[in-house]
Amino acid sequence: MHETPLNESPDPQAGAQQELPLALVYGQAVTELPQDLYIPPDALEVFLEAFEGPLDLLLYLIRKQNIDILDIPVAAITHQYMAYVELMKSVRLELAAEYLVMAAMLAEIKSRMLLPRSNEAEEEEDDPRAELIRRLQEYERFKAAAEGIDQLPRVGRDLIVPRVDAPDARARKLLPDVALEEVLLSMAEVLRRADMFESHQVTREALSTRERMSEVLEKLKGGAFVPFVVLFTVEEGRLGVVVTFMAVLELIKEQLVELVQNEPFAPIHVRARAE
Repeated sequence: MHETPLNESPDPQAGAQQELPLALVYGQAVTELPQDLYIPPDALEVFLEAFEGPLDLLLYLIRKQNIDILDIPVAAITHQYMAYVELMKSVRLELAAEYLVMAAMLAEIKSRMLLPRSNEAEEEEDDPRAELIRRLQEYERFKAAAEGIDQLPRVGRDLIVPRVDAPDARARKLLPDVALEEVLLSMAEVLRRADMFESHQVTREALSTRERMSEVLEKLKGGAFVPFVVLFTVEEGRLGVVVTFMAVLELIKEQLVELVQNEPFAPIHVRARAE
């Protein structure tokens, strides 16, 4: 049996978790920073504020210093505004024309406030900052309204509407019940046609309802739908039509046949009931 010598200690890193690499360069793990690594000074420059326009920038500068919007120190605000504009130029960002227009407006207000004026001129002229203050107040109201609307629950961001596809289902068509009035109307139509074949004979052939019931059942063999009017033979005259109609009613009473309509006021069909 092999034994470990007493003067030898086990490896302290044996079984320890492998150190995670700092990065992978061309598939190779890098665990230590290279000594000759050079990071340019402007490589880690980060902009934390993003402004939607010159009014947004001015409002940010005013809020940052807790300045009363009705009493704006134009000189200090103009200095800070121009510093931001110069910063944007230094990082090679394209300046929008509206930023430059606002810079010109601030410079004009600053120059008008620095010019000496008489007491009479001060009473006649308005505050040079009035137009700027009005635009800032209006922008502040619209920005507060936009922030309030953005906090409202929005479908797709805060609310998710569940959507479940309906399973495929075949609609079952319910057939309407055949009313007695519909049967009588069909009977009247058959009688009208039978009157055209009415003959005046002294002798008449005896007709049996039971025999006519058998004849009707013979026509309905196979379970197919047969139009109601096809069961009648108009050449037999009114008597033959009445006997056939009584035979059909008797078959319905004995539940040997049934009347069917596909929809209201549609033609009536007859079918033999399944056993």
